[in-house]
Amino acid sequence: MAHGNAVDWFVDRHPRDGGGGRVAFQDPWRTLTYAALETATRRFAGALTRAGIGRERRIVLLLQDTIDFPIAFWGALRAGVVPIPINTLLTHETVEYILTDSRAEAVVISAGLMATLGESLWDVKHIIVSEPDGSDPDARWTGFSAFLAGGDPATATVPASPDEVAFWLYSSGSTGAPKGVRHVHSSLRFTADTYGAQVLGVRPDDVMFSAAKAFHAYGLGNSLTFPMSVGAKTVFLPDRPTPDAVLGMMRTHNPTLFGGVPTLYAGLLANAYIGPGAGSSRLRRCISAGEALPAEIGNRWKSVVGVDILDGIGSTEMLHIFISNRPDDVRYGSSGKPVPGYDARVVDEHDRPVPHGETGELVVRGDSSADGYWNQRAKTRRTFQGEWTYTGDTYTRDADGYFRFQGRSDEMLKVSGVWVSPFEVEEALISHAAVLEAAVIGRQDRDGLVKPKAFVILHEGDRDAGALIVELQAHVKERIGVWKYPRWIEFVESLPKTATGKIQRFRLREE
Repeated sequence: MAHGNAVDWFVDRHPRDGGGGRVAFQDPWRTLTYAALETATRRFAGALTRAGIGRERRIVLLLQDTIDFPIAFWGALRAGVVPIPINTLLTHETVEYILTDSRAEAVVISAGLMATLGESLWDVKHIIVSEPDGSDPDARWTGFSAFLAGGDPATATVPASPDEVAFWLYSSGSTGAPKGVRHVHSSLRFTADTYGAQVLGVRPDDVMFSAAKAFHAYGLGNSLTFPMSVGAKTVFLPDRPTPDAVLGMMRTHNPTLFGGVPTLYAGLLANAYIGPGAGSSRLRRCISAGEALPAEIGNRWKSVVGVDILDGIGSTEMLHIFISNRPDDVRYGSSGKPVPGYDARVVDEHDRPVPHGETGELVVRGDSSADGYWNQRAKTRRTFQGEWTYTGDTYTRDADGYFRFQGRSDEMLKVSGVWVSPFEVEEALISHAAVLEAAVIGRQDRDGLVKPKAFVILHEGDRDAGALIVELQAHVKERIGVWKYPRWIEFVESLPKTATGKIQRFRLREE
């Protein structure tokens, strides 16, 4: 039966129930209704079959956030083909690695990304280029619109089991080479029924704008799964989400829901044009993930914009947010409490729950957990143990049930015999008025002992560096303890990050 295929519930249900005329997606060039989305995804599925790309084969989606993204994603699912959305900012070496690792038979790519990928792209059998802005065609590839035109608009949906692998996502690479994470059809609806319905509270009249891109697990839920679960609308920004670009989208489209990451919220607060509603007269809810939100940023956003940020933690392995603050229960500085449908605990190295307030590894269970990593058996066994997924994040849980991020388990620092959370030091630094962003790593002193070193981006760069270092060190000592202060502070213009805003501390350590 076709109903185990996620495309039936997310796409076909709306025209079937009379909602086909509702707008599903809007990008700078086009608007797409739910009825038109159904037809386009059937054409895409038919075109894949015509191209000889069969069931369970893989195609890579290297697409900016435009209407072509949901057409390709849901069209592949309809055909039983496995779409693999990947980061549009990856180097050509990493793209080549993913193409080789996944054995993809086709790439669907935005025209503007072609020039950056080198010759490795041409080894793929089929190259389908999204050219919504009217880019000129090339004999070596097929334009997206021409590819669609070759597909039958009556193409049937491939029946699928709810437990069948539907799509892959590659981990963000914040701690090394990306891994192919396999997700099943039913996980998409599970995240919509849990976080989407019970935390975000998405409604049919909502307009969603996610600055976090759709290739990322967080952005995929924000832009596709959650609004489509109720027949709501998503507006797409194809370009990089700079503060100016984001505020422009807010003023133009007046979204009711906004999904960002901590780095972006900090940048928006530093923008001269930030104000009530961040430019949207209808903004009712903001969410954050990708990295823990410092309490200072949350409090300032609420004061300036007038809307709370619901911070939470999710992962590529769990598909979306599984611990979160709630609209009626916001505690800044924490990730909140488990989303309904998920269980979480903090355990020691022997898998025993730790007492309240003590650090340990965060483990979680819920039905959106991935089917495992592709060709990574040892890592699969370490991460997915029975019903529980081991996150690699160090957390504490307080007596009231709130979970607090301490850092990646391999990034925690032992200073003077006591574990120190890099995030705690970063949060203390960011609470100083001069600091925009901060990242903390461990560095050995002359005696070979590990101490915190901070890399800091300032709001303004005209302060006396020596005096400011002393001031910041004193500030951290006062906020969180004398042994936790950064022994070295280096002022920088930028920090290495993934495209989803996660600081790549391993790159700071390498440098």
